[in-house]
Amino acid sequence: MEGALVSPKELERFRTELETRYGIEEEVTDEETRREGSYVVYQRTSRWTRSKAPILMQWTTDSEGKIAGFFVREISFPAESRFLDYDTKASLRLPFDGEWFVFWGGRSYGQNYHVADRAQRFALDLVVRKNGSTRDGPAGNLTSYHCWNRPVLAPADGRVASLVSDLPDQEIGRSDLRNPAGNHVVLDLGNDEYAFLAHMQQDSIEVAAGDQVAAGQMIGRCGNSGNTTEPHLHFHMQTTPNLADGEGLPAFFEDYRADGNTVMRGQPLRGETVEQQ
Repeated sequence: MEGALVSPKELERFRTELETRYGIEEEVTDEETRREGSYVVYQRTSRWTRSKAPILMQWTTDSEGKIAGFFVREISFPAESRFLDYDTKASLRLPFDGEWFVFWGGRSYGQNYHVADRAQRFALDLVVRKNGSTRDGPAGNLTSYHCWNRPVLAPADGRVASLVSDLPDQEIGRSDLRNPAGNHVVLDLGNDEYAFLAHMQQDSIEVAAGDQVAAGQMIGRCGNSGNTTEPHLHFHMQTTPNLADGEGLPAFFEDYRADGNTVMRGQPLRGETVEQQ
């Protein structure tokens, strides 16, 4: 997700670190500016003298023009996939009710850093935003985040293939790299399609392995367990129930709204606000 820079001094220090690691920026290959609620997001891809891979850089300013977030990373090229033209067999609904914001989603690196991962090639990270922010209280309080404790729903009819429910929710600023999915549920949707719903709240999962679930049934609550920087819901589909050896599958959802427009069947994209009809 995004980390805040609190002073120009820290920004200058960060710039020095960038130049030490990547060299000097020599060519901007792509750039865009967009508004997300009350924030303005500037993003660009460029080539640097010490990096073989392109560098993706993004910074966000608030309504007062102050820096609210900044990140930079080397672009890992999208993982090869046999499923770029795959059409989801399961009938999918969004795994929540109400409006959620697509923080990462799409097929390009600029839209979705997950594309570099073979299993998570088409993954989504989803948060709830109000007035352009994911929280309305202190950043260190998990309960400040709008999506915290929100119900997570089954995206389709299926069977619970596996789950983890007892991992602690991480404090903001900490991450559990040994258990990247945190508390999660894997659903077998049939036809070798498996849905992963991750980072749920400790002890919130309401289903058991082997249970049959119906689309829209509550399976747990949004939390902050696993490899995460703030509460959010991670969703992706793949060919196996094992995160380590699956191949990612596109997930086409049905009958939802994106930025107020009806989508009969589609894939949510970064920057969209989506809601099940």
